[in-house]
Amino acid sequence: MSLVSKIEAGKFVLIAEIGVNYYDIAVKENISNIDAAKKMVREAKNAGVDAVKFQTYKAETIAAKESPSYWDTTEETETSQYALFKKFDSFGYNEYLELSNYCKEIGIDFMSTAFDNESADYLDELMDIYKISSSDLTNIPFIEYQARKNKPIIISTGASNEYEIDNALQAICRYNSKTIVLMHCVLEYPTPYKHADLNQIVSLREKYRDVVIGYSDHTKPDFSYDVVKTAYNLGATVIEKHFTLDKSLKGNDHYHAMDATDATDAKRMVEGISFIDNIRGEYGIRCLDSEQTARLNARRSLVAACDIMKGQTITVGMLTHKRPGTGISPADIKYVIGKRCNRNIKEDTILQYTFLDG
Repeated sequence: MSLVSKIEAGKFVLIAEIGVNYYDIAVKENISNIDAAKKMVREAKNAGVDAVKFQTYKAETIAAKESPSYWDTTEETETSQYALFKKFDSFGYNEYLELSNYCKEIGIDFMSTAFDNESADYLDELMDIYKISSSDLTNIPFIEYQARKNKPIIISTGASNEYEIDNALQAICRYNSKTIVLMHCVLEYPTPYKHADLNQIVSLREKYRDVVIGYSDHTKPDFSYDVVKTAYNLGATVIEKHFTLDKSLKGNDHYHAMDATDATDAKRMVEGISFIDNIRGEYGIRCLDSEQTARLNARRSLVAACDIMKGQTITVGMLTHKRPGTGISPADIKYVIGKRCNRNIKEDTILQYTFLDG
């Protein structure tokens, strides 16, 4: 099933936000940037992730040279947005084409967030769904530009209010009738657990009933992945989380990312959500097939509390109720009282309708 099909079907989708973390992986492992990016894609695929996402920008088109930092500078020491972006903006169309083709080859969806018109244009042929960053939620001209591509859109809501979200959605819908995924997001890197504010997911679901609700997580991975699991249980079916191969690396988005090892994070997160799906079951109030034996044997039947002779009229005092439930249910006692027996019934016999006249 394709990424878009899974989203539209309400299935759980996990997006690994590689972003530009592959630059640091390349340095650590002494390999090229493109090989590092491919390695991260491969590890995400092996961990059961549905899609990988990069970030496509040039420093000159995303930030003025005097743009200050808004992240934890004890983790990422660069204090200029422009300077930070400049370190990680070497990829262009050719590199993303190679990554898109590689994703197709190994069977994982490719995505990248565009931050300018040029990248939005060339990414169009490389991916099936657009992702709009929280930082561009109020950039209505750019939202409209991407909406005109007429593809499904994922848009994050970090640092926004209801009016701004309304405007962004209206801008999309003016030019686009495809699926929209609205992602609850806290624009704080990392997000303290007490700031995750996951009940916003419920509020988004209640207000925006015609869109899919997701969650873009910036908390540090907790031991049991309770943040992501709670988001999913509250209704966020699309989860996006930063992704690395080494959370100990300084800078960028390594320190609050998930990784791909068997023991932690991405793989166990996928397994945890799968477990939740298994225990959720289906909607509707009913007796399960697996309960049928217990239903029959653990429920009670009307039982003769004494010997009852043929021809006697049954009274309440002649009856008790015991397991199993293979006879007449105590709920139906009104259909038994006043009936005549058509045979002798010994004490402790489970009553059947065939024992009664009429």
